[in-house]
Amino acid sequence: MPLLLKPSAALLCAPLLALGLSACAKTLSTSGLSGESKRVAETIKNLQSDVTAGEEKKICQKDLASTVVKGLSSAKGGCQQAIKDQLAEIDSFEVTIDSVQLGGTSAARTATARVKSVYSGKKRTSTVSLVKESGKWKVSSLG
Repeated sequence: MPLLLKPSAALLCAPLLALGLSACAKTLSTSGLSGESKRVAETIKNLQSDVTAGEEKKICQKDLASTVVKGLSSAKGGCQQAIKDQLAEIDSFEVTIDSVQLGGTSAARTATARVKSVYSGKKRTSTVSLVKESGKWKVSSLG
């Protein structure tokens, strides 16, 4: 897959690619979760919705952590162009959240979500890391 981004910027786009969010994705369910865990899942659901709609500006402003946005902003065209370039590379997949774990301190909340997706016919499990910034959960990395 050819990337027009610097390697560091391409790695920051990994949450979008690895989650396999696309225009053909089913709506992500947050049922069975409550409280902060549900809010974490809703962040991933909002990211999926914004990706589906091709809303690069919303993705950069609302879905991604400030550290990710800062890294993508150093790419040619900035965060929005980096996201747009990555969205052009995404195929059709589905995403489900297996679990959410909360961590960190009250001053620096973190969360991880185990996510299953199907990419090119193969099942994969990934861990999405999130941080709480200004009272809202944001995607910070993928492992």
